[in-house]
Amino acid sequence: MGDTYPKLRVAVAQAAPVFLNREASVDKACRIIEEASAQSAQLVGFPESFIPAHPVWHHFRPATEKGSHRLGRELFKNAVEIPGPATEALCAAARKAKCYVVIGICEKRTGSMGTLYNSQLFIDCQGRILGKHQKLTPTLGERLVHTGGFGDTLRSFDTEFGKISGLICGENNNALAVFALVAQDTCIHIASWPNHFTPGGVHMPDEVLVTSRSLAYKANCFVLSCCGVISEEMEEILLYRDSDRAFLQEAANGGGSCIIAPNGRVITGPLGGEEDILYADIDLEDVVEARLRYDYAGHYNRPDVFTLTVRSAVPRLFQWQEAPPVFPQTSAGVSPEADLEGGERPSPPGEEKSPEIPILKAP
Repeated sequence: MGDTYPKLRVAVAQAAPVFLNREASVDKACRIIEEASAQSAQLVGFPESFIPAHPVWHHFRPATEKGSHRLGRELFKNAVEIPGPATEALCAAARKAKCYVVIGICEKRTGSMGTLYNSQLFIDCQGRILGKHQKLTPTLGERLVHTGGFGDTLRSFDTEFGKISGLICGENNNALAVFALVAQDTCIHIASWPNHFTPGGVHMPDEVLVTSRSLAYKANCFVLSCCGVISEEMEEILLYRDSDRAFLQEAANGGGSCIIAPNGRVITGPLGGEEDILYADIDLEDVVEARLRYDYAGHYNRPDVFTLTVRSAVPRLFQWQEAPPVFPQTSAGVSPEADLEGGERPSPPGEEKSPEIPILKAP
């Protein structure tokens, strides 16, 4: 009889966020998950930074302009902590739908008041967080609001139908990042894209299609490319010059979601500039067929010639090398440092010695 490989239905959501509104964007995502589940989807992918938005205003506004600062503050105030109320709502929706979810979020570092990541959140069909991917290098205007992630989030995730992975926008053209996921045996890859690229550049649907087909062919996996679009509300907010309206209303500048087979064939799509959900029934046996020909992390490579090392350790900007000194209250005119020069400062009468402070390390 031999081994069998699963078949499943996947979905790609092409949608606009409720701009810079975390709770409303989460609600919209939950509705899309429910709709996709009603169409028997077992996995649904979302665009880049769907919650609460991608910082696309930097395509139009100067970085130091007052409006840019205001929008940046709103982005941070509506960013997502992992875990937090927003992720709990998304997990509940995935659990109810019995559906895997990969969604782009602007991630707020827990406890921070100024550090953001461009991330993909992975949720399983039981409503559990599998993990996340943080974009390694922010692109263009993203660098004004996002910091880069590290190698610890460059990984694939196990599911009952094979491993899934994700990269964000330009990362899908990063050959080393792609190979790292191929080496982890990814079978379904979710590529998340923004609402549009910068004015004067390549049309986003063109780049998305070329990149998606190339990635699927080289990685021998299915690729779900999930593109954002803009709403009428976003159009009015993003307008900075008269010429911006024509760019934002041109359908060729946004959209382009598609689903690609492991041999590079387009299964469905690309979409135009409208909101919609793409569906496809895929057979993981197609991955086997593709890799019998070119398995770039296996028989079709030369580890004696090429190797790739991914550093998964996260560097720490701050940690105590040793316990910090404790400076108890001293008499007027005598500095704590002076007390310590002659050795350990004795405790005042009736005062117990301060306990040793343990070494603290950032989580």
